[in-house]
Amino acid sequence: MSLRPQLVEPVPLLTQQIAKAAFPRGNLYIQMREEFGTFFTDQNFHDLYPKRGKPGIEPWRLALVTVMQFVENLSDRQAAEAVRARIDWKYALSLELEDPGFDFSVLCEFRARLLEADAESLLLDKMLEVFAEKKLLKARGRQRTDSTHVLAAIRTMNRLEVITETLRATLNDLATIAPEWLREVASADWQQRYSRRAEQTRLPHGEKARKEYALLVGHDGARLLKLIAEQQPDLNKLASVQTLQKMWGRHFARSETAQLLWRKDAELPRAATAIESPYDIEARHSNKRDLSWTGYKVHLTETCDPDLPRLVTHVHTTVATTQDVSCTAAIQQGLADKELLPSRHLVDCGYVDADLLVSSQQKHQVELFGPARYNPSWQAREGGYDLYQFKVDWEKEKVTCPEGKETIWWARDKEKPGVVSRIRSRFSPRDCAACPTRSKCVRSEAGRARTVVLQDRVQYEALRNTRTQMTSEAGRKEYQIRAGVEGSLSESIRRCGLRQARYRGLAKTHLQHLATAAAMDVVRVVNHLQGKPLAPTRTSRFAQLYA
Repeated sequence: MSLRPQLVEPVPLLTQQIAKAAFPRGNLYIQMREEFGTFFTDQNFHDLYPKRGKPGIEPWRLALVTVMQFVENLSDRQAAEAVRARIDWKYALSLELEDPGFDFSVLCEFRARLLEADAESLLLDKMLEVFAEKKLLKARGRQRTDSTHVLAAIRTMNRLEVITETLRATLNDLATIAPEWLREVASADWQQRYSRRAEQTRLPHGEKARKEYALLVGHDGARLLKLIAEQQPDLNKLASVQTLQKMWGRHFARSETAQLLWRKDAELPRAATAIESPYDIEARHSNKRDLSWTGYKVHLTETCDPDLPRLVTHVHTTVATTQDVSCTAAIQQGLADKELLPSRHLVDCGYVDADLLVSSQQKHQVELFGPARYNPSWQAREGGYDLYQFKVDWEKEKVTCPEGKETIWWARDKEKPGVVSRIRSRFSPRDCAACPTRSKCVRSEAGRARTVVLQDRVQYEALRNTRTQMTSEAGRKEYQIRAGVEGSLSESIRRCGLRQARYRGLAKTHLQHLATAAAMDVVRVVNHLQGKPLAPTRTSRFAQLYA
């Protein structure tokens, strides 16, 4: 299908009349269309389509349908039915009342085009451009960021299930691509063992029986990989075959006599690299305090300026094992690319470290504001003298302890590849030995003295200033504003189903999150224009008794 240049069609007159009569008090999509037009044009998606061939369904309509379906958390089939049957959807899409719509599979094809061209961000970015033109969004304001976990569209499996299902998935792919070859090499018992989905109820019970079954599956997979390498090496390019190789490398080992061994749990490589399902090899298992999940993590950044709607400006999706602190720079760079950087970026402690405090200011002129991560030293935990109770004189290269003693030695670590160099300053053993509060500072034997480890001056002072601000009344009051983003996460989960991935793979899940953000922005802007106040924090009826 090709894309031919054309203007966005006006709303047909009959559709206008009936829609206005059906919704005399207004409607979300009718007001959206009247205030902002269609957000998208066909030229936004010009590179996604060939120049020759039969024209397809206008991509601006498909983009808008994609956003609208997330406003109501509809499936593709339900969204296609809404296009066919609902007057408000026809109004937003400039369709005649008798327009039959399109097959729901068109939406899946459109998303595939977006992903193939790496253009999924258009769903959110084009909307933000329109909002900025309407003075509903401004740069260099105040924004806040937080993350939540996302469950992958897979079932959780134990080790025995996952290796069996991985081999089964590979056999299914080979049955499609090389059926004659597979029929020749497959063992007679493979059909019984791998024809049905691997489930706990179909697997042996008891530790010994399960280990024997694991080795049986292991030998089957190893034999298949060997046959592919010897007879059909081109099949090694298949994603399922490569997944099988990775899975066998993780769960099996070879003895000195080349005997296949089933690894014990303690012998497995680190969990962050583990493939949890052959159907979504990017989903990862992660833990956060008492929470465990398999899937991804999404970071939402939204504006929080007074008198303007709270708009999601950036979405960052990662695998579940990625730490928040490693995403801060990428989030700010994404905002910089859109020319939507804030002047003050409110985050929780997971996004803050000394280097980021400095780089945010130096690179983007953004003040990263949030509590520093917990000080792990025993002095901080037990009420002793932690690092920030010492005074540092950078010009004289001296450190003064709370008891007034100065260090006698100051030196920087030798530079090592991949290791951040630190400054070390040591006190006199004589001063430390005679100190009346030695127990708050040093636990080692009497002959040892306290050594203070410092970052570079810029990082040290940035972290110290942030800690000071967070302990002030003004700092605590401003940081309370950050908590509002948790309400946005809650809304995205309840309204749009953000918590559950609809699709498999990181790229498709990220597209889902972009469409979710665009849907939330549409609702929030229309509510803002209608003068609807922000919903207050909900209080239970029982709590209200004591209010």
